[in-house]
Amino acid sequence: MTLVKNKKGNKEKSKLDTRLLKQLCELHGPSGSEGEIKAFLLDYIHREKKNWKHKPEIIEGEEFQDCLVLRFGKPRTAIFAHMDSVGFTVRYFNQLVAIGSPDAELGTKLVGADSKGSILCELEFDKENHAFYKFGRAIERGTTLTYQVHFKETKEYIESAYLDNRLGIYNALKVAEKLKHGLIVFSCWEEHGGGSVGYLAEYLYRKWNVRQALISDITWVSDGVHHGKGVAISLRDRNVPRKSFINKIRSIAAASNIDHQLEVEGMGSSDGGELQRSPVPFDWCFVGAPEQHAHSPHEKVHKHDIETMIDLYHVLMKEL
Repeated sequence: MTLVKNKKGNKEKSKLDTRLLKQLCELHGPSGSEGEIKAFLLDYIHREKKNWKHKPEIIEGEEFQDCLVLRFGKPRTAIFAHMDSVGFTVRYFNQLVAIGSPDAELGTKLVGADSKGSILCELEFDKENHAFYKFGRAIERGTTLTYQVHFKETKEYIESAYLDNRLGIYNALKVAEKLKHGLIVFSCWEEHGGGSVGYLAEYLYRKWNVRQALISDITWVSDGVHHGKGVAISLRDRNVPRKSFINKIRSIAAASNIDHQLEVEGMGSSDGGELQRSPVPFDWCFVGAPEQHAHSPHEKVHKHDIETMIDLYHVLMKEL
């Protein structure tokens, strides 16, 4: 375990399982290719649930595509964590088409596999900023490529590709260890326009009358949200959640004395936007650690912000 300083400057053991987080970041799972993530999660959950305080019902199948739901007790609130990442699809003549909105520099290493074997290639751009790959052979069209992951841990920070949203998944798994009542939903396609949350929301609403959600996702360091100041509670992004629900979240967070920040943005979206557009009456709030260099191979998050994210989710799932 890593030693970090608490608010009083005293050294204490970090609660982070960085080995698990590294494993999650290294999985290949761009939008539309979440099957590997789901398989990893099912294996992890079946292996670890004996150590959890309460055992969940595992809900999955063809009717849920590659999504996965965990039901604990009598749920009132759902946690949504999307499994997918940004990346690229191979087109024709070495061309690449973006999955979501990747933000990588010239020379970034990309990985994947096709029927001819594993791939480690290099990202290139032409004068019009169109993306291409550089590799010793043609890659089969339709192959998906993602950043090669270089997971770095320092005393205060973690830096890696795909902290968005493997850190959101990690948070959900840590909350699951103590969760008594609630739902954890691992969704698909968030980075490329969504598509799964609508039918998942309807299922949760019809099955258990659940109408409120927390979005376990990663937001941005900005001029008003900073590293090391605690988890961010988003008051709005491109979408505007219901203020009465946001006020309830703020009240619980204030009473908890857990470090947190309030975010206001006019752009960006999440599974919360899909919930708002769904045909069922869901309230939602985005609660997540802020990161630098979003959608790049060098996403960077402060450990204190990860820890406060987990701590606040534990409290919110009890109180909501």
